[in-house]
Amino acid sequence: MNKPVLGIQGYTLREFCQNAEDFDNILGFLQELGVKTIQISAIGPIPADVQKKALDKHKIDVCVTHKPFDRMLGDLDALIEEHKIINCDAIGLGAPSDEYTGTFEKVKNFVEKANAVAKKLKKHGMTFNYHNHAFEFTVLENGQSMMDYLLENTDPECFHFIPDVAWIHFAGADPVEYLEKMRGRVKVLHFKDYILVDGERKFCTLGEGLVDLKACYEKAKELNIPYIMYEQDCDWVDNDAKKATKLSWEYMNSIAD
Repeated sequence: MNKPVLGIQGYTLREFCQNAEDFDNILGFLQELGVKTIQISAIGPIPADVQKKALDKHKIDVCVTHKPFDRMLGDLDALIEEHKIINCDAIGLGAPSDEYTGTFEKVKNFVEKANAVAKKLKKHGMTFNYHNHAFEFTVLENGQSMMDYLLENTDPECFHFIPDVAWIHFAGADPVEYLEKMRGRVKVLHFKDYILVDGERKFCTLGEGLVDLKACYEKAKELNIPYIMYEQDCDWVDNDAKKATKLSWEYMNSIAD
């Protein structure tokens, strides 16, 4: 049983990563916190070699990315080369477009295309990694949720998952149960938390919400999940993504044993 490496999902700090200088500065901020691994997501048009230079400067690794599905379908060779430059073997999808969700036929079409991408990535020693929201847990016309269909109709060797514990919980499912269902198919786990305000979901600093993150951490250890990344889309404390990152980073480390 290995302890997961803790890190930060760059989407949380995306406003600070839209050019090379800001990207370098935010890596410096993370290095000061003690962060050694990140996920790259929603950054600006920064060439891969420039990213690599900044990553090396701050001694930070990349465990996975989020990239548009259109690029995976139409520009996969270049995407693979970019990931090789930054030494990352996992290409992630943050969410598919409406073209691929909502009905069984759309989901089936997505799975066919994603499987083809994953198969090609496998030849390069890489994996496709799917990040969930809540909609994947809605039951489709075939009687299954999209999430369960993905689990049953994709290749475990190359189609992996980036389970987001807050979205799973918000969907009414049990994050620990789904981590078990994804056994052997998770390199990166997302820690996110939320509260309900007048029945509306609001994200919050880790440890202040409804998700049993300690139970999720223990399950991640049991399953030997290599990485846990903090992610918060919005609703940062004092509207300050850096402050939210610092507080959530401290919380993650407090429950890691």
